[in-house]
Amino acid sequence: MSYFGIAILVLALIVVFSTIKIVPQGREFTVERFGKYTRTLTPGIHFLTPFIERIGRRMNMMEQVLDVPQQEVITKDNATVKVDGIVFIQVMDAAAAAYRVDNLTYAIAQLCMTNLRTVVGSMDLDEVLSQRDAINSRLLTVIDAATEPWGVKANRIEIKDLQPPADITNAMARQMKAERERRAVITEADGEKQAAIARAEGSKQSAILEAEGRKEAAFRDAEAREREAEAEARATAMVSEAIAKGDVNAINYFVAQKYVEAFAELARSPQQKTVIVPSEMGALVGTIAGVGELVGLAKEQQTARTDRRAEAAQAARASSAPPPVQQRPRRGGAVPTTE
Repeated sequence: MSYFGIAILVLALIVVFSTIKIVPQGREFTVERFGKYTRTLTPGIHFLTPFIERIGRRMNMMEQVLDVPQQEVITKDNATVKVDGIVFIQVMDAAAAAYRVDNLTYAIAQLCMTNLRTVVGSMDLDEVLSQRDAINSRLLTVIDAATEPWGVKANRIEIKDLQPPADITNAMARQMKAERERRAVITEADGEKQAAIARAEGSKQSAILEAEGRKEAAFRDAEAREREAEAEARATAMVSEAIAKGDVNAINYFVAQKYVEAFAELARSPQQKTVIVPSEMGALVGTIAGVGELVGLAKEQQTARTDRRAEAAQAARASSAPPPVQQRPRRGGAVPTTE
């Protein structure tokens, strides 16, 4: 095989490889004709014009993560914090990303750093530490608007780390401790307040129930005294009736009852250590015997009243009976009569 044939074969291979292009998935290639952009190749197999067209830029169309370098930022209240973050971008237009900006990733990183200083510098330290979502949202709006002419979409921006100075960190720790102690004191005071309210409510209910109990007891005591007074009145009336009839035993019964009650009160006195029995004890016994006679007399009177009631009933039945029938006398005999 001659050198000419080898040269022809090599030339053919070069033509084939420069003509047939395979674009992998997730990538797009730009095509240049004599150095001018003509079209964009999507994933798949494509054919170029030999020696006239060539591949210009190979663009990654997948979402990419760029690291935003750490930097010191002065906040609105003159506190210095170290801030870094990450940004998620995706190339939407391969031609714009290839020909409208040089070094796309570096340009986006610098854009994020400058806007991060602007946003954080317009806020106080407390806002920076507590409002990360607001910072992310403001940064995303600014970065997405700035990268749109480059054919790039900023999907998300996150603040990765915030480091305030050591003295501010210590002050924040003391502040947090004081705040937690304040909350603990408030919680304890609130618990004591609730306990005092519960105890007062319990005392109130107890007082109400106790008052109701005293009211019921007083009502029952008054009713008992009323019943006792009624019984005493009936007994006094009976005794008075007996006295009016001239019954001496009734007088003895009444006097003996009062005498025994007075002697019982004398014996129950807490200051009485010695009980002196009166010399009229025999008279007291006689009085009690008189009471016994009074009871017997009452029984005899009750029996007599019962007998009289029975005789009256029998007489009433006899008076209501029909009169006897008289029979005619028989001839030659005596006339029978009915008594």
